Amino acid sequence: MKILCWNTDDAVWMHWSQVVTVGISLFRVETLEEMSQALTATPSEYEYCFMYLGNESFSKDVEDVAKFCLKFPNQKKVVFPNQLSQSAALRLFSVGVNGQCAPYIGKEQLSLVLSVIDSGEIWGGRAFIQQLIQQSALPEITSNNALEHLSDRELSVAICISRGLSNKQIALELEITERTVKAHLTSTFKKTNTKDRLALALLIQTQNLVH
Repeated sequence: MKILCWNTDDAVWMHWSQVVTVGISLFRVETLEEMSQALTATPSEYEYCFMYLGNESFSKDVEDVAKFCLKFPNQKKVVFPNQLSQSAALRLFSVGVNGQCAPYIGKEQLSLVLSVIDSGEIWGGRAFIQQLIQQSALPEITSNNALEHLSDRELSVAICISRGLSNKQIALELEITERTVKAHLTSTFKKTNTKDRLALALLIQTQNLVH
């Protein structure tokens, strides 16, 4: 798998090179324009785009990345902001970013992030979810009866999602197969009118089901 990376920080770039698993090749560019040119020339060559957002021009970079996302809607995109910003995260998720991670993410965590995104979902991380809740920027899914139609097992899976567990971890904890976890998730998304793991986690948190 090839990943195209916009990264102007040598230390972060070195870290990324060390945490990717065998079989993944990173290709570095210095500007978003170079990234755009590479994707335009060979649109199917790179499975992911990694984008590091530093501190010096953070707000401008966020808007530039947003424009990039709109230009390449089908490209899988992960941002690595060097500062926590709820508004920036919401802005980028709204235009199609598939994941947000800390720049110095661990090897196992990065593998988990890519696995979640490959399954068709987004990755915001537990810290982002908690920040959303604390600042009350919640979606309109907080009805008291939003969870009443879930089975006990579906509710258990949903609570595990709110704790940031992967499908594999949920399967181990509940002693079921990953295939069963996926089936429960599909049903739960439909019953709760949520579209992904992030929205479901927010719903569970707002119902005070996680301690």
